[in-house]
Amino acid sequence: MQSKLPKIGTTIFTVMSKMAQDYGAINLSQGFPDFDCPERLREFVVQHLNDRKNQYPPMAGIPSLRQQITNKVKGYYGCDTDPETEVTVTSGATEALFDAVQAVVAVGDEVIVFDPAYDSYEPAVQLAGGKTIHVPLTLPDYGIDWDRLEQVINSNTRLIIINSPHNPCGSILHKADHDKFAALIRDYDILILSDEVYEHMVFDGMKHESVLGHEELRAKSFAVFSFGKTYHATGWKLAYCVAPEALTTEFRKIHQYVTFTTSSFVQYAIADFMAECPEHTRELPDFYEEKRDLFCKLIAPSRLKFTPSKGTYFQLVDYSAVSDKSDVEFVNYLTQEIGVAAIPLAPFYESPPATKIIRFCFCKDDSTLQQAAKILCAL
Repeated sequence: MQSKLPKIGTTIFTVMSKMAQDYGAINLSQGFPDFDCPERLREFVVQHLNDRKNQYPPMAGIPSLRQQITNKVKGYYGCDTDPETEVTVTSGATEALFDAVQAVVAVGDEVIVFDPAYDSYEPAVQLAGGKTIHVPLTLPDYGIDWDRLEQVINSNTRLIIINSPHNPCGSILHKADHDKFAALIRDYDILILSDEVYEHMVFDGMKHESVLGHEELRAKSFAVFSFGKTYHATGWKLAYCVAPEALTTEFRKIHQYVTFTTSSFVQYAIADFMAECPEHTRELPDFYEEKRDLFCKLIAPSRLKFTPSKGTYFQLVDYSAVSDKSDVEFVNYLTQEIGVAAIPLAPFYESPPATKIIRFCFCKDDSTLQQAAKILCAL
């Protein structure tokens, strides 16, 4: 049988988490917390589970949750949205990203991604019959190479996928970046797919700039967000997409045949939690900035070099003073022989640069970070 994705293997996140488990290593690779979601949120889950919220909810998501999303988007980004026609709840952000690509990309269309690009983007494009155009981010700040981007945009470009705060790099886009995107695509029939799942993890007094807050981009964008990331419940696989009505109509055509809908009682629980505990998202930047600062302080005596992450719950480090191994070889060594698992950047590139940089996840209990840092400082 001929594979539809002949160059795609098991995602690096699954590979490294399994390796961490097999070798008993501290897992700072895959991005999930080792602490629980808020107690009040769990109470709402139990309440709605016991209240027989166990049957199919509406395909687009329960009305109360979509209304809460609308309220939140208005409060954070000043964006008016219609919960009936512009908001769709999905079974995770990966599904939302996939649905958006399938909704608008046809055979022969080109989709621009920025390397290192999250690994679900290109397979979705390939399955839609499109061609992925890779534009490397600039080093060392992982910014947009605007000249190179302008060179690759053409009449075949259908979609540009952007990611801020950026996984795996931790860089962020600013309003000026959105202005440049708007100017570059103004004369083309090009859409934006904006992956904003780490929206509430932006540090050092900066704020997240959403495409929803940019009037020109808002009209031609899918914006994807994650409840799992925001509420420390990645295993619930609950997310949402906000897009103009015409794009949402096409998005839902795909969504209804991918997952149709998602867990009912969890949707009710999150809707109630958003209404009762809005402070959670307001406090999240400080919560994760403290985690970042702790991890950076703990590994500062090591031979690892780094610049503190601007967003997400990931920290890049340069290990060139420790080893000459490739990043894939080094994370395997680190996991199997040293006892700390990380993520290499090579799998996120079409053509990996000759750098020695890996990604650690700091959304862990302080004790976990302390234990891992002690090992890393001994390298």
